[in-house]
Amino acid sequence: MKYRGSCHCGHVAFEVEGDIGTALACNCSMCQRKGSLLWFLPYEKLHLLTPEENAQTYEFNKHVIKHRFCPKCGIHPYAKGVDPQGNTVAAINVRCLDDIDLTTIPVHNYDGRKI
Repeated sequence: MKYRGSCHCGHVAFEVEGDIGTALACNCSMCQRKGSLLWFLPYEKLHLLTPEENAQTYEFNKHVIKHRFCPKCGIHPYAKGVDPQGNTVAAINVRCLDDIDLTTIPVHNYDGRKI
């Protein structure tokens, strides 16, 4: 299935294709504050509809995840990282997808404070 998403103001917009099996709620110092629900998929499934430079990057701790956010409205619609097998992945904030019923998506809680 193809989804369209964006930050609040639309300065960062994208499409992503795949099936949302579950979303991840992480309690690390960053994710807990953002309140994002993350859906991980291969990065090539993410297609930006706005220039890449429209989004800013924030990295912390081990600097392995590039948290992308809109410098105008501050929303974090996605991140770029590497999974344990070395594959480049996108972490899509499903809260930023259009026409999603969040109550239908199972949420897996991840203890990100222990890494």
